[in-house]
Amino acid sequence: MRATVDAREVGEMNPSVRSIVAYNADSKIINTLRSNGILLAQVTPEGGIISGASSVVQLDAWNWEDAAYKTDNALHFFMPRLVPVNTGRGPASSDRMKAALEQIESVRTFFREAKAYQQEAKHSATNLKFESVRRLFTREEKLFIHCELVKEMLIAIDFAKEFKVDVTIVGGTDSWRIADLLKQNNIPVILTQPHSLPVMQDDDVDQPYKTAAQLQKAGVLFCLSNEGSWQQRNLGFEAGTAAAYGLSREEALSAVTLNAAKILGIDNITGSLEPGKDANIAVSTGDILDMRSSIIIKAFIQGREINLDNKQKELYEKYKAKYGL
Repeated sequence: MRATVDAREVGEMNPSVRSIVAYNADSKIINTLRSNGILLAQVTPEGGIISGASSVVQLDAWNWEDAAYKTDNALHFFMPRLVPVNTGRGPASSDRMKAALEQIESVRTFFREAKAYQQEAKHSATNLKFESVRRLFTREEKLFIHCELVKEMLIAIDFAKEFKVDVTIVGGTDSWRIADLLKQNNIPVILTQPHSLPVMQDDDVDQPYKTAAQLQKAGVLFCLSNEGSWQQRNLGFEAGTAAAYGLSREEALSAVTLNAAKILGIDNITGSLEPGKDANIAVSTGDILDMRSSIIIKAFIQGREINLDNKQKELYEKYKAKYGL
């Protein structure tokens, strides 16, 4: 299984590299993830509208060079929310919407200028900002657009059409409403927070559980993820919920393995058990999608059996002896 991890440790060095180092310093999180079968992660920077590039790592390494599975695989655009907010204080709702649309348009203008810059045969001066997005236009890097609502996703589709870049929607709460359009434009979706309440008050209360099955039926490539870091330990169980609400168990497992590998651009080396691919395998005594019975007893990353100890297990062993359990 693999997960998307949001990283807040961003410095002058590559943000994704900086965050890998920072998270390795806190082994409590990584060890807990591994003991629940999470073996790979996409480390994603946060902050601002265009926050930077993410990298895919495996969670058993001495340093970031060993951990790196695919560096700078995606650029992240956190789209401002296009939803009215009536608080009774501060700027009017229409002003908030206008400001959000202006921010989105500024990003569109930046990409237009960057694309024109890439098409120049010779530059009079090097523009580092435009150079930083060069790989988007050569399709060596994907554009991950974080958005939730239909109107926001329609803008994301427009970005894909205008700039001819590989766009993936992250969040996609309302993606079920335009599933056919996403399929038509070959836009994958990373569904975040599957265990949550619906955004709209008139949606079914179990809509977040059903969305995965609706995307599957429409033929949209999707995977499951979470926001944050330690929350990723529940990824397999969220896939189990999706199986209870319309996916087959094989489809649910693919939503946290092969589908995720395809979206992250690493399906040529991982995501399924095939000759020539890395042996990234988790072994459970029970149903790995069921929190009541799943107990991970062994895990392998690139064929190496890894240690599944974590802080919780250490505390259990410590106090089991103390109280004679």
